[in-house]
Amino acid sequence: MDEEKRARVVLNITFVRPEKFYISGFSNIPHTQYFYVFLCFVYVMTVIGNVFLLSVICLVRTLHSPKYMIVFNLALIDLCGSTALIPKVLDTFLFDRRFILYEACLSNMFFVMFFSSLQSWTLACMAYDRFVAICLPLRYHSIVSKRSVAVILLCMWLIILFVAAFTVGNINRLSFCGSLEVQSFYCDHGPLNRLACNDRSINDVMAYIGLILFICIPFILIVITYLCISIALSRIASKVERLRALKTCSSHIILVVTFFIPLFATNIAAVVSYLHPNIRIINSCWTHTIPSLLNPIVYSLKTEELLNAIKKLFQRNRMTKIESKQSVLKI
Repeated sequence: MDEEKRARVVLNITFVRPEKFYISGFSNIPHTQYFYVFLCFVYVMTVIGNVFLLSVICLVRTLHSPKYMIVFNLALIDLCGSTALIPKVLDTFLFDRRFILYEACLSNMFFVMFFSSLQSWTLACMAYDRFVAICLPLRYHSIVSKRSVAVILLCMWLIILFVAAFTVGNINRLSFCGSLEVQSFYCDHGPLNRLACNDRSINDVMAYIGLILFICIPFILIVITYLCISIALSRIASKVERLRALKTCSSHIILVVTFFIPLFATNIAAVVSYLHPNIRIINSCWTHTIPSLLNPIVYSLKTEELLNAIKKLFQRNRMTKIESKQSVLKI
């Protein structure tokens, strides 16, 4: 019994939970403040673009369809994900507040992980929508209904919430008795996990599970759906019809490429060999910020249905203003 008590005391002494972590950001790169000013511009445009897209989908009744439920979900995730990350990054580096409280660090890690994982699976949902629309057009409305899309999105949110909470919660098992410098631009799970000086095998397993669940599986599903779409389109005789069908996928393909390529590059390089913190930061910045900025721009400019809805909305507002002026003149 005495030996057990002594072992517990030693364990308690060696277990260290720091009050704060230090976010290092870029190393040995001059004038990085301009990069963070650029991030500020990106955030402002992301908020404006996604709020505009959300407003259009809410106000135009013709967009109250299963497809635009997924687009609405993506715009909401982009808005929340950017808000969870960029303001804190700007506060950290533009105002030189690089120390972050332990609890605030875990909270930051959770929300960034949660919304980036949701973004990945929402892109997979969009691929599923395009697959059914092109490969099974006659059954589209029976398969992709508002109810089925709502169930898919709800399950997606709940499962990712549980996995992200469990992954971040396991950080509490770690002891940080050495360096407290997180070599990233936010409380990134990988760099922070490597700072631990006790057994982190469970955390490493969760990191691999997260990589498979939130990056590999959605990407594989997207690739499979586009292979099926390619086969279906090859059977269409008319080249015009083929191009028209492919055009409906172009917005989604652009978002998939901008989101997954940097994400895969960062994670594979980190697993296979040593990845310089500066390269990791640049790739992470691209993955977490640029797709959220591009989403409303791409969907507003490249989706004919959404473009027509925006035009109708502006025409309606213009007519309302003209009628209100005429009523004032009559009075």
